[in-house]
Amino acid sequence: MSLKFLSDEWFAKVDELKAAAGDIEVPASMADLVINLTVTGTDSGDVDIALNAGMIEKGHKDGAPTKMILPVDLAQRLFIDNDQSAGMQGFMSGQIKIEGDMSKLMAMQTVQPSADQKALQKEILAVTAS
Repeated sequence: MSLKFLSDEWFAKVDELKAAAGDIEVPASMADLVINLTVTGTDSGDVDIALNAGMIEKGHKDGAPTKMILPVDLAQRLFIDNDQSAGMQGFMSGQIKIEGDMSKLMAMQTVQPSADQKALQKEILAVTAS
């Protein structure tokens, strides 16, 4: 099954995978981290998501100190393909726009996902269309 990244069907499947995974161990430095993202260039226009304690969720979270705006292809490379170099390349080329507390993003760069997070990410990657 290949679902279009950030489609309603994709979000439904990701929610299903997260529920099946149960309580996922998250590194302490990521537990309170909330970043809002607006992903541009999707088939549905701009899509608002949040990175909340290391998990992608649909919609923005009230009170998030940081907002990132980036194109869909870059978002997929960062959050699905786990391409760490894509973030720096996107920022340096001006594809990523940051509003608010940039230190939150810097903290995220040094955090390594837990084994639980890596396992869930692998399942999400398996259902996401390239």
